[in-house]
Amino acid sequence: MTPDEVAERLLADPEVDGLTFSGGEPMAQARGLARVAELARARRDLSLICFTGFRLERLARDPPDPGVPELLSQIDVLIDGRYVAALNDGTGLRGSTNQRVHHLTDRLRDVDLEHQPRRAEVTLSGRDLTIIGIPPRHVLTSLGVATGRAKEPS
Repeated sequence: MTPDEVAERLLADPEVDGLTFSGGEPMAQARGLARVAELARARRDLSLICFTGFRLERLARDPPDPGVPELLSQIDVLIDGRYVAALNDGTGLRGSTNQRVHHLTDRLRDVDLEHQPRRAEVTLSGRDLTIIGIPPRHVLTSLGVATGRAKEPS
């Protein structure tokens, strides 16, 4: 898909008011994601949160992709550091306590992303399960996700 097609698909729902880049490693495809963010924001006022396994200092010193500065310029909140399951305290938007929350813009600065209780929207449609947000641990456990073995829907 082209960045324009990705942006179009992400904005298909008129209620979308923010994007989150995570999984895989966004900084490994930074130039393309920066373009997606730019195109999406040209169409709608959006917030952008990005999770990366890299520390912010490493991104500035030795970026894994030449587009990292472009992507960082689009990000409102960067959550950096590798996820460590043993350090998952079940709070905040970050996955584990070693991860840091960096407000790169003032957008979302008034939102507590480190200490708030976790919330998630869970939707089941037929055999498709969609989870938006970071669910509390008990939700993942009940779905079999915490063990890595998802349960069949009943």
